Amino acid sequence: MADHALTVPNDSLSLAEPTLSIGQEFPDVETCRRTLKDIAIALHFDLRIVKSDRSRFIAKCSKEGCPWRVHVAKCPGVPTFSIRTLHGEHTCEGVQNLHHQQASVGWVARSVEARIRDNPQYKPKEILQDIRDQHGVAVSYMQAWRGKERSMAALHGTYEEGYRLLPAYCEQIRKTNPGSIASVFATGQENCFHRLFISYRASIYGFINACRPLLELDKANLKGKYLGTLLCAAGVDAEDALFPLAIAIVDVESDENWMWFMSELRKLLGVNTDNMPRLTILSERQRGIVEAVETHFPSAFHCFCLRYVSENFRDTFKNTKLVNIFWNAVYALTTVEFEAKISEMVEISQDVIPWFQQFPPQLWAIAYFEGVRYGHFTLGVTELLYNWALECHELPVVQMMEYIRHQLTSWFNDRREMGMRWTSILVPSTERQIMEAIADARCYQVLRANEIEFEIVSTERTNIVDIRSRVCSCRRWQLYGLPCAHAAAALLSCGQNVHLFAEPCFTVASYRETYSQMINAIPDKSRWKEPGEGAEGGVAKLDITIRPPKTRRPPGRPKKKVLRVENFKRPKRIVQCGRSSEPDESAINDVPAKLLSVHAYLARQPQLRQLIEDLMFSVTATVLKRIENQSVQIGDLGFEKAVIWELETWSRIIPSKFLWHKPEQHLFLAYLQAYYFLLLTKPYSLF
Repeated sequence: MADHALTVPNDSLSLAEPTLSIGQEFPDVETCRRTLKDIAIALHFDLRIVKSDRSRFIAKCSKEGCPWRVHVAKCPGVPTFSIRTLHGEHTCEGVQNLHHQQASVGWVARSVEARIRDNPQYKPKEILQDIRDQHGVAVSYMQAWRGKERSMAALHGTYEEGYRLLPAYCEQIRKTNPGSIASVFATGQENCFHRLFISYRASIYGFINACRPLLELDKANLKGKYLGTLLCAAGVDAEDALFPLAIAIVDVESDENWMWFMSELRKLLGVNTDNMPRLTILSERQRGIVEAVETHFPSAFHCFCLRYVSENFRDTFKNTKLVNIFWNAVYALTTVEFEAKISEMVEISQDVIPWFQQFPPQLWAIAYFEGVRYGHFTLGVTELLYNWALECHELPVVQMMEYIRHQLTSWFNDRREMGMRWTSILVPSTERQIMEAIADARCYQVLRANEIEFEIVSTERTNIVDIRSRVCSCRRWQLYGLPCAHAAAALLSCGQNVHLFAEPCFTVASYRETYSQMINAIPDKSRWKEPGEGAEGGVAKLDITIRPPKTRRPPGRPKKKVLRVENFKRPKRIVQCGRSSEPDESAINDVPAKLLSVHAYLARQPQLRQLIEDLMFSVTATVLKRIENQSVQIGDLGFEKAVIWELETWSRIIPSKFLWHKPEQHLFLAYLQAYYFLLLTKPYSLF
């Protein structure tokens, strides 16, 4: 059959016309070979190469007796090849299954290159499924994985090349963005990668001159071939958006590397300002970070992310009421309010006292913290780092830093344009808060003591405001940097503009100043000059080849964790009869009173009681199977949902068998849930 009678199964094939003709030219023999492979796959026949050298390429159909054959030869005097002989008819049936010999790893890499350029997160499972849908060819998972790796290397370079180019890359940053800091450090005789630190001049200028004196620190683990950890220090702009100041990559997270990172950060801020403001540093409660902050920023106010503190409190006490009071204590503005909340917690549980000794209130309570958090209680930079690590973990280190630079450049440009459109004194979010304070101020009575002091009377209490010192006895003005409702009432009473009494870091002028500098582009790596002189201070020289770190991602899938009942985060309650080893029926007192009637009813129904015992074993087996498949883990919300789903199924079967009505079914389901989780916490449980 003629090849023009054969159609391509999908239009996504890169070939515009899957036909060959005598005289058709190719730029080189490799292009010719690839084109013939693409046609063989598109038209579903196997290609057999008879001859392939520098001057000719001969191929035919692999089926015996099929006349299809092509002869391509080099054109004299030019590098191109042209088809000299072509027998374009097939008499064979072609490939009848989904497997094709020409669907090699190289062909897979070429097929997915465009998609991977747009989406580096393109997964091997998606690759093999798309190839099957678009080309009608089945490839293995390993072919798809290797094809992606080859395509990623062609687009972005190899991981090893990324480390080798780091000295030249840092040199380009310093050249194109004067005043920026970019340094890479190697270790050992083999010059293995150790540390990388980058901070652009535009970020340094914006943070020192316009951002709040607040710095967030956090890290994210990288999952690439050679692992590593991404460290970041970020400020906050007037509109409450994150403003990355410095970024580092280290071979492994350690106390030593945190000490080095904070040292570089201190040098950066010390060089660029004579009167550096007293910072507030927000981070996780980690020993390496705490020691590094104390060493290099001894005068800074160090506070911890409340996500970690609150989770520790919740896991320690497992009491919803206590947790709610804890958050009220966190947000209490004065020591009187805080102590009142502490008294409420102590009345519920005396165990909170030793917990407060382990987590002093100065580290998390607003009332006792000496610095200014500006309303930041959790780390916003965590999500930013997670997204960077997720998007870039398959890229070489240079490409990863380029991705981050492109995002920073985009943020600077977009926010600079947005700031130029604003015409108000304060940024929009702050403007709304001021308007809310002014609206609340109308219900207060203002008594003026003198030119600067005012007494603000409300139905709840009386507050003293000093407009010169910008202080209110409620402490909100001092802690958030914005006039509170009491301050707004005092300012309005004397004809002052409330907007002018906000901290300068909340103004539109500061926002524009934050993003006034440019992050300049870096030329293509083909224009970099790798040989050259190195810098002092341990920075790698340009003529030294930096090799990947020793740490490397282990091969294969991560091993499954062995889950035990001890990991189930519920309080263990052991109740036994004093005269026997059998469980005491009074242990069911954890179940609500309404369920006791059902429990009493079951005690009089041996058949139903046996059915419930069988049910418990069935639910346990099913959920344990899901745990082994890692679809749920003991202690997670997904585990409870899995149990409840199984119980709901059985709660419809058992009542229907015993002719129960719907209200009784709901009660029975609640009983099963409580009874099952009670068994999980007992030593004689079904596990």
